[in-house]
Amino acid sequence: MPSIYIDVKRKMTTSEGEKMLHIEKEISGGDFICLVGHSGSGKTTLLRMLSGLVTPIEGIIKVGDEVWFDSQRKINLKPQQRSIAYMFQDFALFPNMSVEENIRFAQKEKDKTKVNELLGIFGMHKLAKQKPAKLSGGQKQRVALARALASSPKILLLDEPLSSIDHEMRERLQCEILRAHEYLAATSIMVTHDMSEAHRMATEIIKIKNGLIVENDESNCSCLR
Repeated sequence: MPSIYIDVKRKMTTSEGEKMLHIEKEISGGDFICLVGHSGSGKTTLLRMLSGLVTPIEGIIKVGDEVWFDSQRKINLKPQQRSIAYMFQDFALFPNMSVEENIRFAQKEKDKTKVNELLGIFGMHKLAKQKPAKLSGGQKQRVALARALASSPKILLLDEPLSSIDHEMRERLQCEILRAHEYLAATSIMVTHDMSEAHRMATEIIKIKNGLIVENDESNCSCLR
């Protein structure tokens, strides 16, 4: 699994005025990283720069031997050229598609066997033909996660995916996300405001304050992987 090297800068507008986000970090391939920090510290902006949705003003993003962004060499791969899957807070499911169709949509090369495998992993065979409007919050989260895995990305980005889930379901889905991380054999980076969640899930916790990394903390996941 390739490592990720990040050294990027981006101006941010916060409640305290304009600040510079400057993140320099190397992440080992296969790690599960949790980004923590106050709102406006730069966590989501970092995810969006990794995904190509936001462009740094300068710097470099390198995944293994592949350069995704380099301001000096004028390299900036489009989001669809980067091997990433991005889970948003609102899941961003297509309302007109069934569970099965939402998962299949993410595949570059359509593979019905893998779709069926993902439906099985997340216990959704009986929901395969349902539309998102008829699903609970936890079920929508499972569909969004299965859809992210369907594209077999190198990097899985998760922006507070459990923020709208009740406590009991949240703990259950924490372990499901970790199992999905291992199934994918990729590197995962998750934004969370919950330090106990970060300690429970992460191999490394990165704390960001005012646009800078202020603390790293190795952690041991308590979920069965």
